[in-house]
Amino acid sequence: MKKQVSRWGILLGVVLAVTASTSARADLARRRNEIVEVVQKVSPAVVFIGTESEVESPFRGRRSPLEEFFGAPPQQRQRQQGLGSGVIVDPSGIIITNDHVIRGASAIHVVLADGRELEAEVIGSDANNDLAVLKVSSKQALPAAKLGTSSDLMIGETVIAIGSPFGLSKTVTSGVVSATGRTFKADGRTYNDFLQTDAAINPGNSGGPLLNVDGDVIGINTAIFASAQGIGFAIPADKVRRIVDELTRFGKVRPAWVGLETQDLSPRLSRQLGWDRTYGVVVSDVEPGSPADQAGIRRGDVLAEMGGSRISDSEDYVTRARGYPARAAFPLVLFREGAQRTVQVTPVEFPPQLIEALAWNRLGLRVKPVRGAMAVQSVRPGSAADEVGLEPGDVILRVNNQPVAEPAAFQDALLAARGSRSVAMVVQRGRYRYHVPLPF
Repeated sequence: MKKQVSRWGILLGVVLAVTASTSARADLARRRNEIVEVVQKVSPAVVFIGTESEVESPFRGRRSPLEEFFGAPPQQRQRQQGLGSGVIVDPSGIIITNDHVIRGASAIHVVLADGRELEAEVIGSDANNDLAVLKVSSKQALPAAKLGTSSDLMIGETVIAIGSPFGLSKTVTSGVVSATGRTFKADGRTYNDFLQTDAAINPGNSGGPLLNVDGDVIGINTAIFASAQGIGFAIPADKVRRIVDELTRFGKVRPAWVGLETQDLSPRLSRQLGWDRTYGVVVSDVEPGSPADQAGIRRGDVLAEMGGSRISDSEDYVTRARGYPARAAFPLVLFREGAQRTVQVTPVEFPPQLIEALAWNRLGLRVKPVRGAMAVQSVRPGSAADEVGLEPGDVILRVNNQPVAEPAAFQDALLAARGSRSVAMVVQRGRYRYHVPLPF
């Protein structure tokens, strides 16, 4: 009798164990939603990025008499560390992150999801679009995420962010697409055409992926409003693809040229043109033979939309146009004589001869290379350069904090300044150096 009871006890235990196991599997299946599936699929491709850089910091000790006289505190080198996130988009080790994550870094360390730490090299970086491409070397193919499209995003659809906020790796948050085509300012720059999400994004999330429920990367997380909650921004995937392709192929984004100038619309000008909206810009000039000219754009046209979203003002147009490198076509919706039409514009690389004209027309300068810098060759009377007192023989060392040791560097600095209201130059005359702001 005891043996029979014992057998029933064992059998009951087995049944209970099997039932519990089956119930657990069923419970897991019920709890396994689309967010869980995306995290398990993509998180192996998300990396932690640590950086090291050396910065000058004032030494708080006693100054020498000369330093007291010149008002310059002694400097010492100080090591600074930073952190961010990134996502592997190619099994060979290609990683996308933000430019501000790695800017100024002397060393970049990438920690993979399996715990391995690898040194990374910078393939290319672009501050205007806040994107950078890194490369790590591994004997085995690395897990990679798929770079999707942002063209079909719907306001309110579910998105997932993965990254390392405050160094807490593999952190997952979820939310929705709050808006597209957003513009905001940060670190003295204007950023356009961004995705907005309420998925929690914190310092350290920068460079990590924003994903849809299919597990595709639809954006690269970039920034937050420090004084707000539930407002984060990501660079849309279609823009990421254009910039990453440029950085991978050329190491930089080639300056593109459309060949038109715009001005903001005043209420009076809008009435004269028959434009009854509160957005858009008017074309003030079109360069003959330019991509804009070939697309049929004329002076007096109102540019209403670019790449599917509205143009708010001239600064908005210029900044967004920079997001399209040479040979990357984009649609423009324009208004002319009471009717709207859409044209395709394909920018080309900025013609070198026009860069010289840019310096002469906007600044009033012609320059020539001399001893690792650019010397002023001539100054146009009545120009901005003439009004601040620049003279032939002055040596330009830096433009907007960029060294200009050769003509190509000077040209790149001017192209990067297009759309800005001013440029800052470091000019040497004799033994003295001056910081000279010039309207642009």
